[in-house]
Amino acid sequence: MAKAPADGDRAVRVRMAPSPTGPLHIGTARTSLYNYLFARHLGGTYVLRVEDTDAARGSDEFERDIIDNLHWLGINWDEGPQVAGGEDIGPYGPYRQSQRLELYAAEAERLLASGQAFGCYCTPEELEAMRREQEARKEPPHYNGRCRSLTDAERDAFLSEGRRAAIRFRVPDETVVFDDLIRGRVEIAAEALGGDRVIVRSDGSPLYHFVVVVDDAAMHITHVIRGEDHLSNTPLHVLLFRALGHEVPVFAHIPLILNPDRSKMSKRRSQTAISAYREDGYLPEAMVNFLAFLGWSPGTEEEIFTLDELANRFEIEHVHKAGAVFDKDRLDYLNGVYIRSLTDEQLAVRLRRFVSDALDDRGLVAVIPLIKERMVRLADARELVAFLIETDAEVADRYGPDELVPAKADAAGTAAALARARDEIADLAPDDFSTGELEARCRRAAEAIGWKAGDFFKPIRIGITGRSVSPPLFGSMELLGKDRCLARLDAALAKLATVVAA
Repeated sequence: MAKAPADGDRAVRVRMAPSPTGPLHIGTARTSLYNYLFARHLGGTYVLRVEDTDAARGSDEFERDIIDNLHWLGINWDEGPQVAGGEDIGPYGPYRQSQRLELYAAEAERLLASGQAFGCYCTPEELEAMRREQEARKEPPHYNGRCRSLTDAERDAFLSEGRRAAIRFRVPDETVVFDDLIRGRVEIAAEALGGDRVIVRSDGSPLYHFVVVVDDAAMHITHVIRGEDHLSNTPLHVLLFRALGHEVPVFAHIPLILNPDRSKMSKRRSQTAISAYREDGYLPEAMVNFLAFLGWSPGTEEEIFTLDELANRFEIEHVHKAGAVFDKDRLDYLNGVYIRSLTDEQLAVRLRRFVSDALDDRGLVAVIPLIKERMVRLADARELVAFLIETDAEVADRYGPDELVPAKADAAGTAAALARARDEIADLAPDDFSTGELEARCRRAAEAIGWKAGDFFKPIRIGITGRSVSPPLFGSMELLGKDRCLARLDAALAKLATVVAA
């Protein structure tokens, strides 16, 4: 078990190292959350390090998206850039890889000097020819060691041709063994790495698998918590830590997130950007709760936790090995729970950016009791309150006369029923124009003409809201007011009259 370090042990330090080559997605957010919960549970330090060396695909916009959405989720860090493009906080900066190139060059030179790395002068064409030959022999692709033991004369000949050397790490012939906090003891033969690995390209740019080790060592990272898709890379990282003379951190590889059909969740095939869920009106509290359970369980039947409660309960040993299925119905359920837990005033603040300014703050608070139970996402409020914002003419344009007619009725009968309802509503004094009185009068009218209440209410609902599904009808009418209700019912009656006359 991962327990708090004893006296003399290294204090827990974890890191999240996103690459700003795309928006923050579900997988990175879940990994970030697990690192955060682990650090907070053990009183450790959480570091954010930006892997921004891919200048072609990276952007400040993506960095801003990642940092802003992590903050939106409530995930904060102790070291690293606190805002996109901002200054670093912490003793081991800079925390952007693009500003650490001198360190990578120095560490690569150390490996060359110790003989644990060597210059490789193979051209891309030669490496491709090597790959094709291995493929023809049905061998797994691997570097054949051509430049492993070059003589000075051979190196000079390559240099005279104008070749520039990449740097390859000498992968020893051994089985790498490490203990994973989630998967237990892991043994992987180094030959699975495909031979000696390039750690610095011929143009001098370092590769991910090298710099991530250099950075983790320099920042004294004690625990590396990441997705299981990195498991096959871990032997190389372990070997590099050892070659550089650094203590190997503890690894924990969390399960992949899967689609409902158990295929791997793809950024291309699935909605994975956190910003998209944010724009749809999912609450950060619900998203955090949902992400926490994508591969972890507290071991009880409890299902609703605050971020602080999750940190108190999080035990990484309870993270599952099997893939975690992304169940959007579950996310919708949690979001609804959190929406209904808010007071009307709190919910109005959250809804403000989703609802037109045509509905003022007072009107928004007033309609919330009608819509709160019907909301799954905050964005649902746009449609739910639209009947209050739309003009009478816009509402009338939403439906045709046939939509007013219940299944077992005709246009003439519906017109008579709707006229009866209008009369009952018109007779109400202003002080009596309330939800309870409206419903009572309409129910009595339906009974008087022998109609079922649902059939009687249908043309009223459509006439008032323009929709067959709406917030509670009579509460909506009370908010709309008597004059607007009568005007809308008159418009509905006029539409029915054209059908009856025909």
